Amino acid sequence: AKLKPGDCEVCEKVVDKLKQSLSNEEKGNDETIEDKFVELCSTLKNKENRFCYYMGGTEDAATRRLRDLSKLIKYDMDSFLICERLNKLDSQICELKYPKKIDIRNVDLRKLKVKELKKVLSDWDESCDGCIEKDEFVKRIEELKPKYLKEEL
Repeated sequence: AKLKPGDCEVCEKVVDKLKQSLSNEEKGNDETIEDKFVELCSTLKNKENRFCYYMGGTEDAATRRLRDLSKLIKYDMDSFLICERLNKLDSQICELKYPKKIDIRNVDLRKLKVKELKKVLSDWDESCDGCIEKDEFVKRIEELKPKYLKEEL
């Protein structure tokens, strides 16, 4: 299946950050691009850090794909096209997605998956002890809503 813009959101965002950190002169040098990528990776967390791991930009990375990345940046390709090429080398790259923010105020909780309901509770550092059924999670979130969603005056 052909990728659409946005299918590789984490990759695109990291590549954009890397490209912005490079001067035109630096974009012509593989080693400089790779050094800057490793430097950038040391500041990234969560999904973005996982992308760095897949590319070899972290110290614990199993593979090193830095040259693949630096060559594509040298050709001044669009971030989406770079990620499309990298995805052909490692399909995990485009499987990385940012977690979706759930707007608790305006969402019908009964339409969310249990996994999403659990995430809402964990984001609030709350739990639902003994909850098994979806309705129990919904009830717990409804109970906690006033505590976490104070209405703005």
